[in-house]
Amino acid sequence: QVQLVESGGGWVQPGGSLRLSCAASGTIVSINTMGWYRHPPGKQRELVAVISGGTTNYADSVKGRFTISRDNAKKTAYLQMNSLKPEDTAVYYCNARITSAQTIGFINYWGQGTQVTVSS
Repeated sequence: QVQLVESGGGWVQPGGSLRLSCAASGTIVSINTMGWYRHPPGKQRELVAVISGGTTNYADSVKGRFTISRDNAKKTAYLQMNSLKPEDTAVYYCNARITSAQTIGFINYWGQGTQVTVSS
């Protein structure tokens, strides 16, 4: 069984920073892409950032402010969020494509979500 567990959300004032973590656990054979999505209130879920190998991609709204990284040995992805704005307020979800001992091919997994609130 594979699990993704996020941490690091919370409340921060505009201009502040937060760092999210996503740790994968279970009988993991291989992790392909890892990424972060967010679900703002009243809006649809959207891609924030994704990392695959050494390649990263970001939503235009977070470019230059957010940085995604990954520690393969720890099976953990990070999202460093700087210069946060009220419009960054959302539930942030970790996503990963993982092959486990029980599956054939890569399966899409989601974390439980962590709330990020940016307000004064």
